[in-house]
Amino acid sequence: MNPVWNRSVATLAVILAISLFGGLLFGVSAALSILAIGALLLVWYHTRQLAQLERWTQSEMDTPVPLGSGVWEQVFANLYRRMRQRKEAENSLARTLAQMREASEAMPDGMVILTSDDHIEWFNRRATSYLGLDPGHDIGQPLANLVRQPEIIEFLAHGNFGEPLNVKSARDPRLMLALQIIPYGTEQKLLLTRDISELEEVETVRRDFIANVSHELRTPLTVLCGFLETLESMPPDDSDAPRFLKLMKTQADSMQRLVNDLLTLSQLESPQNPLKEEPLDIAGLMERVHGDALALSAGRHKIRLQVDSSSKILGSESELASAFGNLASNAVRYTPQGGTITLRWYSNGSGAVFEVRDNGIGIAPEHIPRITERFYRVDRGRSRDTGGTGLGLAIVKHVVLRHQAELAIDSTPGKGSSFAIRFPATRCMP
Repeated sequence: MNPVWNRSVATLAVILAISLFGGLLFGVSAALSILAIGALLLVWYHTRQLAQLERWTQSEMDTPVPLGSGVWEQVFANLYRRMRQRKEAENSLARTLAQMREASEAMPDGMVILTSDDHIEWFNRRATSYLGLDPGHDIGQPLANLVRQPEIIEFLAHGNFGEPLNVKSARDPRLMLALQIIPYGTEQKLLLTRDISELEEVETVRRDFIANVSHELRTPLTVLCGFLETLESMPPDDSDAPRFLKLMKTQADSMQRLVNDLLTLSQLESPQNPLKEEPLDIAGLMERVHGDALALSAGRHKIRLQVDSSSKILGSESELASAFGNLASNAVRYTPQGGTITLRWYSNGSGAVFEVRDNGIGIAPEHIPRITERFYRVDRGRSRDTGGTGLGLAIVKHVVLRHQAELAIDSTPGKGSSFAIRFPATRCMP
């Protein structure tokens, strides 16, 4: 039986017993009087407890539950226990919600919760930076009124959320965002925004790479095909045939250099190609680079060699020979006849430096940040005429990174350029 019921029945039984006992002693009228008084006292008691309960229900939410007395003590104790359990459940839910909010704030994606009619219910910090939302004013506002980009508004109105929408951020045009809407619950929607700028850049590089390779190969192939067609229609003893064959070999050599540079880049970027380190005799390497530069110049430039340090380098000889050679050959190609080119190796207190300095045509400042990109050319016609593939400085950049070094470029148009590879002390050996 319920304890409250038991105590209530016991109280009534006591009143009845007292009334019967009074009736036996003083008669029926006394018994009825005692019973009436007991009933009134019982009604007063319960009314008082009910009034206390009613006052509590009208008070503040954090007001403690009344203590009560008698059978109401148990009622209020049960009510207190239920309130405590509910409070614990609310605290647990609040902690869970706080953890979920912390997790959503830590996500790299922007999140916006929308109603069925695209009003904002909540968004995280990343959505603020991506979409320009204001947490102090934009809750409850229609998203279309805040993000005034026609493609986003059309995406929301279209209702077909199977594919994400790629769009530039109006707040930062450098950002490319992918927007995806996920319906959930009965009428709510979750808008996810993700920064895909790097992926878009990779895709752009891929497209440009394919276009550039195709363009670089198309020109020599077109020349070769043209000469072959001409040779087919020429008499065997035609005096122009040797000249055509020489030009064809020049174009074939150009394609071979391009393919070799592409293979070199592929090897440098491959994770399956770890750096093969060994102590290198820089003086001997500098002599070879100097000799190759002299051969390429064919007496058109004054090329000086300065080895001011006996420091050796821990690294890959083939990779550093490629990087040093590319810098030296670029100086020869872009320095007018009679110019001076200096190949120098020296220590600077924090490591060692390989520098190529010339007094050639120089490079404008706006080109320097991009000059190590694949196929980037300041002057496309001149680069192709001098035999460049457009990949030399990209190879240098990758070799420099693999050796934890730094490529420093200083150039002034009309005065010349300096390309310096600065090696850290950790790669230098006495």
